[in-house]
Amino acid sequence: MKVMKNVRPVRGHLLSTLAIGLVLFCAGAWAADLPDFTGLVESNSPVVVNISTTQKIKREHPALPPGMEIPKEGPFGDLFRHFFGEEGEGRSFDSQSLGSGFIVSSDGYILTNNHVGDHADEIIVKFSDRRELKASLVGHDKRSDIALLKVDATDLPVARIGRSGELKVGEWVLAIGSPFGFEQSVSVGVVSAIGRALPSENYVPFIQTDVAINPGNSGGPLFNMDGEVVGINSQIYSRTGGFMGLSFAIPIDMAMDVMEQLKSKGSVSRGWLGVLIQNVTRDLAESFGMEKPMGALISRVLPDSPAARAGLEVGDIIVEFNGRKIYYSSDLPPLVGRVRPGSTATLKVVRNGKTITKKVDIEELPGEEELELSSTEPSSRIENRLKAVIANLSDEQRKEMKLEGQGGVLVKKIQDGPAQRAGLRPGDVILRIDNRAVKDTAQLKEILAKLPADKAVPLLVQRGGSPLFLALTLPGDDKE
Repeated sequence: MKVMKNVRPVRGHLLSTLAIGLVLFCAGAWAADLPDFTGLVESNSPVVVNISTTQKIKREHPALPPGMEIPKEGPFGDLFRHFFGEEGEGRSFDSQSLGSGFIVSSDGYILTNNHVGDHADEIIVKFSDRRELKASLVGHDKRSDIALLKVDATDLPVARIGRSGELKVGEWVLAIGSPFGFEQSVSVGVVSAIGRALPSENYVPFIQTDVAINPGNSGGPLFNMDGEVVGINSQIYSRTGGFMGLSFAIPIDMAMDVMEQLKSKGSVSRGWLGVLIQNVTRDLAESFGMEKPMGALISRVLPDSPAARAGLEVGDIIVEFNGRKIYYSSDLPPLVGRVRPGSTATLKVVRNGKTITKKVDIEELPGEEELELSSTEPSSRIENRLKAVIANLSDEQRKEMKLEGQGGVLVKKIQDGPAQRAGLRPGDVILRIDNRAVKDTAQLKEILAKLPADKAVPLLVQRGGSPLFLALTLPGDDKE
């Protein structure tokens, strides 16, 4: 009996020891499979910088009521000056923001986000060794949200640049930045998706990660496990303003291309096709005779665009661009944007159930305002020399305006330029320019092309049913 009593505790103790040992073994094996980020952080922290910007904002004081003046003396004078200020005086204050960046050359070039230093009057770069230097803005690109800064320094540590095109979903990545001003903060995660399109960003195929990114991380580097920069942390998806597990980085391949253009000429040129597109759903694929939904469906071909000149049509489905398959409509804009203007692109298009090949001479992407105007006016055209959107009049419009049997073109929208300075307004009908009758938009373009620069010519418009002469002066090509 004594032996039996002694055996049970020993057996139980052995089982407990074995169980604990097994748990510890498994935990150790699991921990051994996790990456060690300490070396990566130590070697790459010096290339990451903190960026603080200051923008001077002036707010005008509210105006005094008509006929009232600020008393020169007495307590009421001080009170009035507090609320209304002196004449022509406004209140000024400094707006400050924080961000991150990284060094791309030993002589002081730094990459960050455009929105970090946008409209800044002063940019201060703080290095890991606590030095602080003023930076100048070399160039910035709103469409890719990239800015290039320059500080006066030498022998700086430089980030190693990787290849974002080689990233795979599921691989580890690491961010170093200054979230909420906490400098040299590290966060890790994995690549959640690649080539992700965001609603407001047409030209950037974002890297999606679950790396914790917060305000202040913007512009900082995203590293792979080899210590190479593969992206620039740009934005998060959040319903609270804080990190919710979805962060997006600009691929470094695109960022370096943008950087080289900013460095060499201060601006970025992108390719332009000139179409409005949408996704192909399962039902649409069936209606177009396709086996599966894929490609970019053309819903509009913009006038005077590369697509129009190449013979692309509404209803065409672009399924391949320069040998790259187009699975979603969002795949197309980044591919077109990276083509140099003046190059010829090869497209595979599904039309009436058959696949055809089209050659398109890619042109430079217009400015945002011009592009917006041209894309929202399907029956109109942008006249670059006028900086206005002009449309042909319909028979109904001619009848309403009592212009039956006459020429004239309708002014739809006006940009900052010659038309605005001449006094043209949306709704005006241009009847004559330089004493020549205007029949339609095509003739208007011919007349404008022959007009001399820096010389006023008479412009006859109809406004509100009455004729009105304006003086139009077109500047030279180097002045607009």
